[in-house]
Amino acid sequence: MHINSRMIKMAAGLALICSASANAELNVFACEPEYAALTLSLAPDAKVYSATTAMQDPHLVQARPSLIAKMRQADLVVCAGADLEIGWLPMLQMKASNNRVRSTDTGLFYAAEHTDTLDKLESVDRSMGDVHAKGNPHLHFDPVRMLEVAQGLSAKLIQLDPDNKAAYTQALSQFSSQWQAKIPQWQQQAQSLKGKKVIAYHSSFRYLFNWTGIEQVADLEPKPGLAPTSSHLATLLARAEKGDVMAIIVASYQDERGAEWLAERANLKVVTLPMSVGGNEQSTDLISLFDSVLSLLNGVK
Repeated sequence: MHINSRMIKMAAGLALICSASANAELNVFACEPEYAALTLSLAPDAKVYSATTAMQDPHLVQARPSLIAKMRQADLVVCAGADLEIGWLPMLQMKASNNRVRSTDTGLFYAAEHTDTLDKLESVDRSMGDVHAKGNPHLHFDPVRMLEVAQGLSAKLIQLDPDNKAAYTQALSQFSSQWQAKIPQWQQQAQSLKGKKVIAYHSSFRYLFNWTGIEQVADLEPKPGLAPTSSHLATLLARAEKGDVMAIIVASYQDERGAEWLAERANLKVVTLPMSVGGNEQSTDLISLFDSVLSLLNGVK
């Protein structure tokens, strides 16, 4: 009886362990805050960590010990892709030695692989600056593309955690309904922006401008990834003096000095847009990020 009692207790303990394992929360390492926010919408019970904030340049991240530790624990890594993280993600993967998140066949997810990217290039060399052959990676500012990414990410979550398929399916349905309900409102807000011209820093808002019909007529960078030079700013001033530029646009993490110099001389307004969730007080999730960006653009007088 004593042996049977011990065996029963051991079996019960194993059952509890297995049950806990089956319902264990996924550990998710998100490369950018927009994908941390998307993951939380699709997997509310997951433990989600964002490697960057909206106040950081996602191209330039140090492989800090804290990031290595987080990646070592991850079941899933969610990134923009299109080589946005090429300068730091491979180093993190190597140092973390976590085989679960090395391949998109398992626990690695690139948003750019689940929608069409803009501005693909057949070949790239260093003389072109910081450009991406696989297309512009900042695709989270297109609401239609983000819905496609959400569908792909939900499928990945189900692949990794099939026991909770019903919960993921329900979360995707809820997110999709809320998102699709907002798109007509955003389209209405974007109507007044169509055809407007801006000077902007980098191609950070390429998808937003494409979706709203805003035209970026010049870049504060002489080449992608290079800071504005005095000679380039002088060229931009000549362009701005045509009088058809609505504003100068910079992202929340970008240096505003060149933009302020140009704005003062061209009598233009500098508009700082949140690059991602957390880029300003209003942008607490993906929906409020879109609300804030469109509100700021429509507020330019």
